[in-house]
Amino acid sequence: MQKLDQFFIDGRWVKANGEGRHPVVDPATEEVIGHIAMANAADVDAAVAAARAAFDDWQMTPKAERLALLRRLLELYNAHYEEVAELMTREMGTPLHFSRSAQAWVGTAHLEAAIDALDKLETEELRGNTLISLEPIGVCALITPWNWPMNQLVVKAAPALAAGCTVIAKPSEFSPLSSILFAELIEEAGFPAGVYNHLTGFGPEAGELLARHPDVDMVSITGSTRAGIAVARAAADTVKRVTQELGGKSANIILRDADLEKSVKAGVEACYVNCGQACRAPARMLVPAERMEEAKAYAREAAETHSVGNPMGNFSLGPVVNKAQFERIQMLIQAGIDEGATLVTGGVGRPDGLSHGYYIKPTVFADVKPGMTIEREEIFGPVIALIGYETEDEAVAIANDTVYGLSGYIQTADIEKARKIARRLRVGSIWINGADWDARMPFGGYKQSGNGREHGEWGLHDYLEVKSTAGWA
Repeated sequence: MQKLDQFFIDGRWVKANGEGRHPVVDPATEEVIGHIAMANAADVDAAVAAARAAFDDWQMTPKAERLALLRRLLELYNAHYEEVAELMTREMGTPLHFSRSAQAWVGTAHLEAAIDALDKLETEELRGNTLISLEPIGVCALITPWNWPMNQLVVKAAPALAAGCTVIAKPSEFSPLSSILFAELIEEAGFPAGVYNHLTGFGPEAGELLARHPDVDMVSITGSTRAGIAVARAAADTVKRVTQELGGKSANIILRDADLEKSVKAGVEACYVNCGQACRAPARMLVPAERMEEAKAYAREAAETHSVGNPMGNFSLGPVVNKAQFERIQMLIQAGIDEGATLVTGGVGRPDGLSHGYYIKPTVFADVKPGMTIEREEIFGPVIALIGYETEDEAVAIANDTVYGLSGYIQTADIEKARKIARRLRVGSIWINGADWDARMPFGGYKQSGNGREHGEWGLHDYLEVKSTAGWA
């Protein structure tokens, strides 16, 4: 990796204007593995100017040419697949086997979905005497988080480029390495200068500058609800489009007719994916109150099968991303203990045998009451809360009693019952009985989980404006 101190702007790798640098820390060892440049106002202005200058030509590029470039990018991405996976393990600590099977794979999946959506897109329709046109919205700032570096970058960049928009990508300063490689692949694929620009910087600085910039037409952010609110406020003065995929505190409702052992163990596994660092994690498990003791035993068994250690080894869980995240999770686990939830397994401190690195004990709380801190706050670590319910109506009420509305999960032997409950949940995505994730189905949230939708054709439409031209015929 030779370009940590450079930005990709207007088709070239350039030195940052500012002197600011930020350490990239390996969360498994706490060792600094490099320093990235941090963008200042001049860097942001340069990237936006390049994107603005490139937009007029890029928006008129025939669909066939955009498809050819995206397909070339997909070929290059797949050719560098192993390098992508290894970089994500280094920068955020996800086990290498998981980086290969999931973290890198979703980049491929989103590129394929965007190519498919563009291939099928009809951008003009004549209705009577009026032409209805879909046109690219313009210059797009893409602000992405650290927890799924390629997922969150590609799910924005691929549809934006497919739509004919130009892009300034700003990944998290905690996981920038794979994003730098992605910019190198964009360059190698042959996208015109200025169509894709990449810089690194702090959210409250570079991110806010992008959101406020009058020459940016749209901001797409994935991150915390706090960050999404800040971006929306900064963007308000220029009335630009803002799409947000934010926090979640998803409920997993296990109905009485479900196989309790299978459902509880699968729910723990789903919560611990990516060391719990997933916005759609089913972190609240709702179980029939009279079966709480059984659920505790199954959840303990599932949690204690997880090995924790260096992500380059054969462990199921690696560290969380950084010291601040480690300390926040410790604080929230302690809050669960202090507020009277039953600590089934795990707890504060590192797992036995690990004296450094940001490792968390796989943790299960039971007898959690609505309103407890661990029931309300998004923990973003391998911590699950078991909550008892008496009736299905109560389960639905508990599931909906949150400021978030990203995802929901239902386990039952009665598919019709699952469908009825799904219609009552105020969330953007629902998985019944462990249904598979699909890169072509819409993803996004209700309430403070954000607005807009990503994936496939829905993601593509977020980057398009609608124009009507009367008298066309």
